[in-house]
Amino acid sequence: QVQLVESGGGLVQAGGSLRLSCAASGRPFSSYAMGWFRQAPGKEREFVTGISRSGINTRYADSVKGRITISRDNAKNTVYLQMNSLKPEDTAVYYCVASSTGWTIVATTSQQYDSWGQGTQVTVSS
Repeated sequence: QVQLVESGGGLVQAGGSLRLSCAASGRPFSSYAMGWFRQAPGKEREFVTGISRSGINTRYADSVKGRITISRDNAKNTVYLQMNSLKPEDTAVYYCVASSTGWTIVATTSQQYDSWGQGTQVTVSS
């Protein structure tokens, strides 16, 4: 498995931006598909976005399309989540995830990811 450490969470006003980072260590980073999930208080964990090993393919939840961008830098073993036009409903703990399986399309279920970070809190005030 790969070890994942998120950073960049915090408190931001509605309409603002945040950039989350996830540093990976352990096995070769480029062998993992990466993604982000989030969990709001009282709600189930949900898929936010994912990116393929090469970074060519990405996928987004409908709720964040157009506002959030995932990217990766395989040379730095890091995946990023740029979040713009944030809304109060984006408030959640955000988890970085990794999958060692070579999925044909970007995986969207939690069961498809075998490594999870500890999470970072994002709070959007209205």
